[in-house]
Amino acid sequence: MSVSRTPLAVVRAAIIATALVAASLVVAGPAQAKTSATGGDFAVTVNGATYNPAPGKDIKLEGGLTANGRVLVRGKHVGFDIDVATLGVYDYTLTGAPDTQRMVTAPTKIFASKIPTLTAAQRAGARISRLEVKDDSVVILFQTSLGTYKIQAKDGAQGGIFQMETEFAGPVEFTHTLAPGIFYFLNSFTGKINFGNGIDAVSAAQSATGYHQMLLGKDSPQVATKTLQTSTVTKWLVQPGGRVGGVLGEDAIELSAGATNCTSQCQAQNRIRGSLPVPPDPVNPTPLP
Repeated sequence: MSVSRTPLAVVRAAIIATALVAASLVVAGPAQAKTSATGGDFAVTVNGATYNPAPGKDIKLEGGLTANGRVLVRGKHVGFDIDVATLGVYDYTLTGAPDTQRMVTAPTKIFASKIPTLTAAQRAGARISRLEVKDDSVVILFQTSLGTYKIQAKDGAQGGIFQMETEFAGPVEFTHTLAPGIFYFLNSFTGKINFGNGIDAVSAAQSATGYHQMLLGKDSPQVATKTLQTSTVTKWLVQPGGRVGGVLGEDAIELSAGATNCTSQCQAQNRIRGSLPVPPDPVNPTPLP
């Protein structure tokens, strides 16, 4: 599939012009997670014990839970592991479960790892001080001898569905490594960095069982500075109270102005709620050099 330069330039100019008008009216930032058509169903396994509330219910544990090995987070649409030894996230995967918003049709690993660079002292004594599990959301707060580390996730096919936050005395570097077959690329319509697998969308009219949207995502930082960008790796230096997350689907290509520089009550300041224009899917995305 190809697009000539003149139509592409016209479309891109129109999109950017519309975005400038929208940006003057909205303080933009990380998008809110969408609700998948088929809902979510998170389960978290710690030390062999699985916490999976009944539909519409939730589980909340506080006061400290010692964890060893890997904490397994499994949902209807996403799944990943947390290694307590490193506090890194591994094998972040989209399941491809049937849903109008899905971007893959079979289990597809998106990130090989998302790892914070912490000293042995910062990791020492790591335990789960709070665990919240609902159908479509999970919050896991780790307490260590020197600070806290929080992971939040949504069980959805698209939207703002993952976030990591640290609260230590100084900044923390995060290294994101994409899984094989996934790559970072420059979106020609938006001028921003996305990641995906380059496979065009398939509509329900084209295939009733194999339909999917284009796989599109982006890193979503706040109070963080990018220190490295390759075709498969990004590094972020996150300040105390900051975070680095990820968004998928339309939220990954909306023409927002970026998150505000805040560390408290950021959600209300950075809402988009689908109010910004969504450009077309990129054409023939190619990996960054």
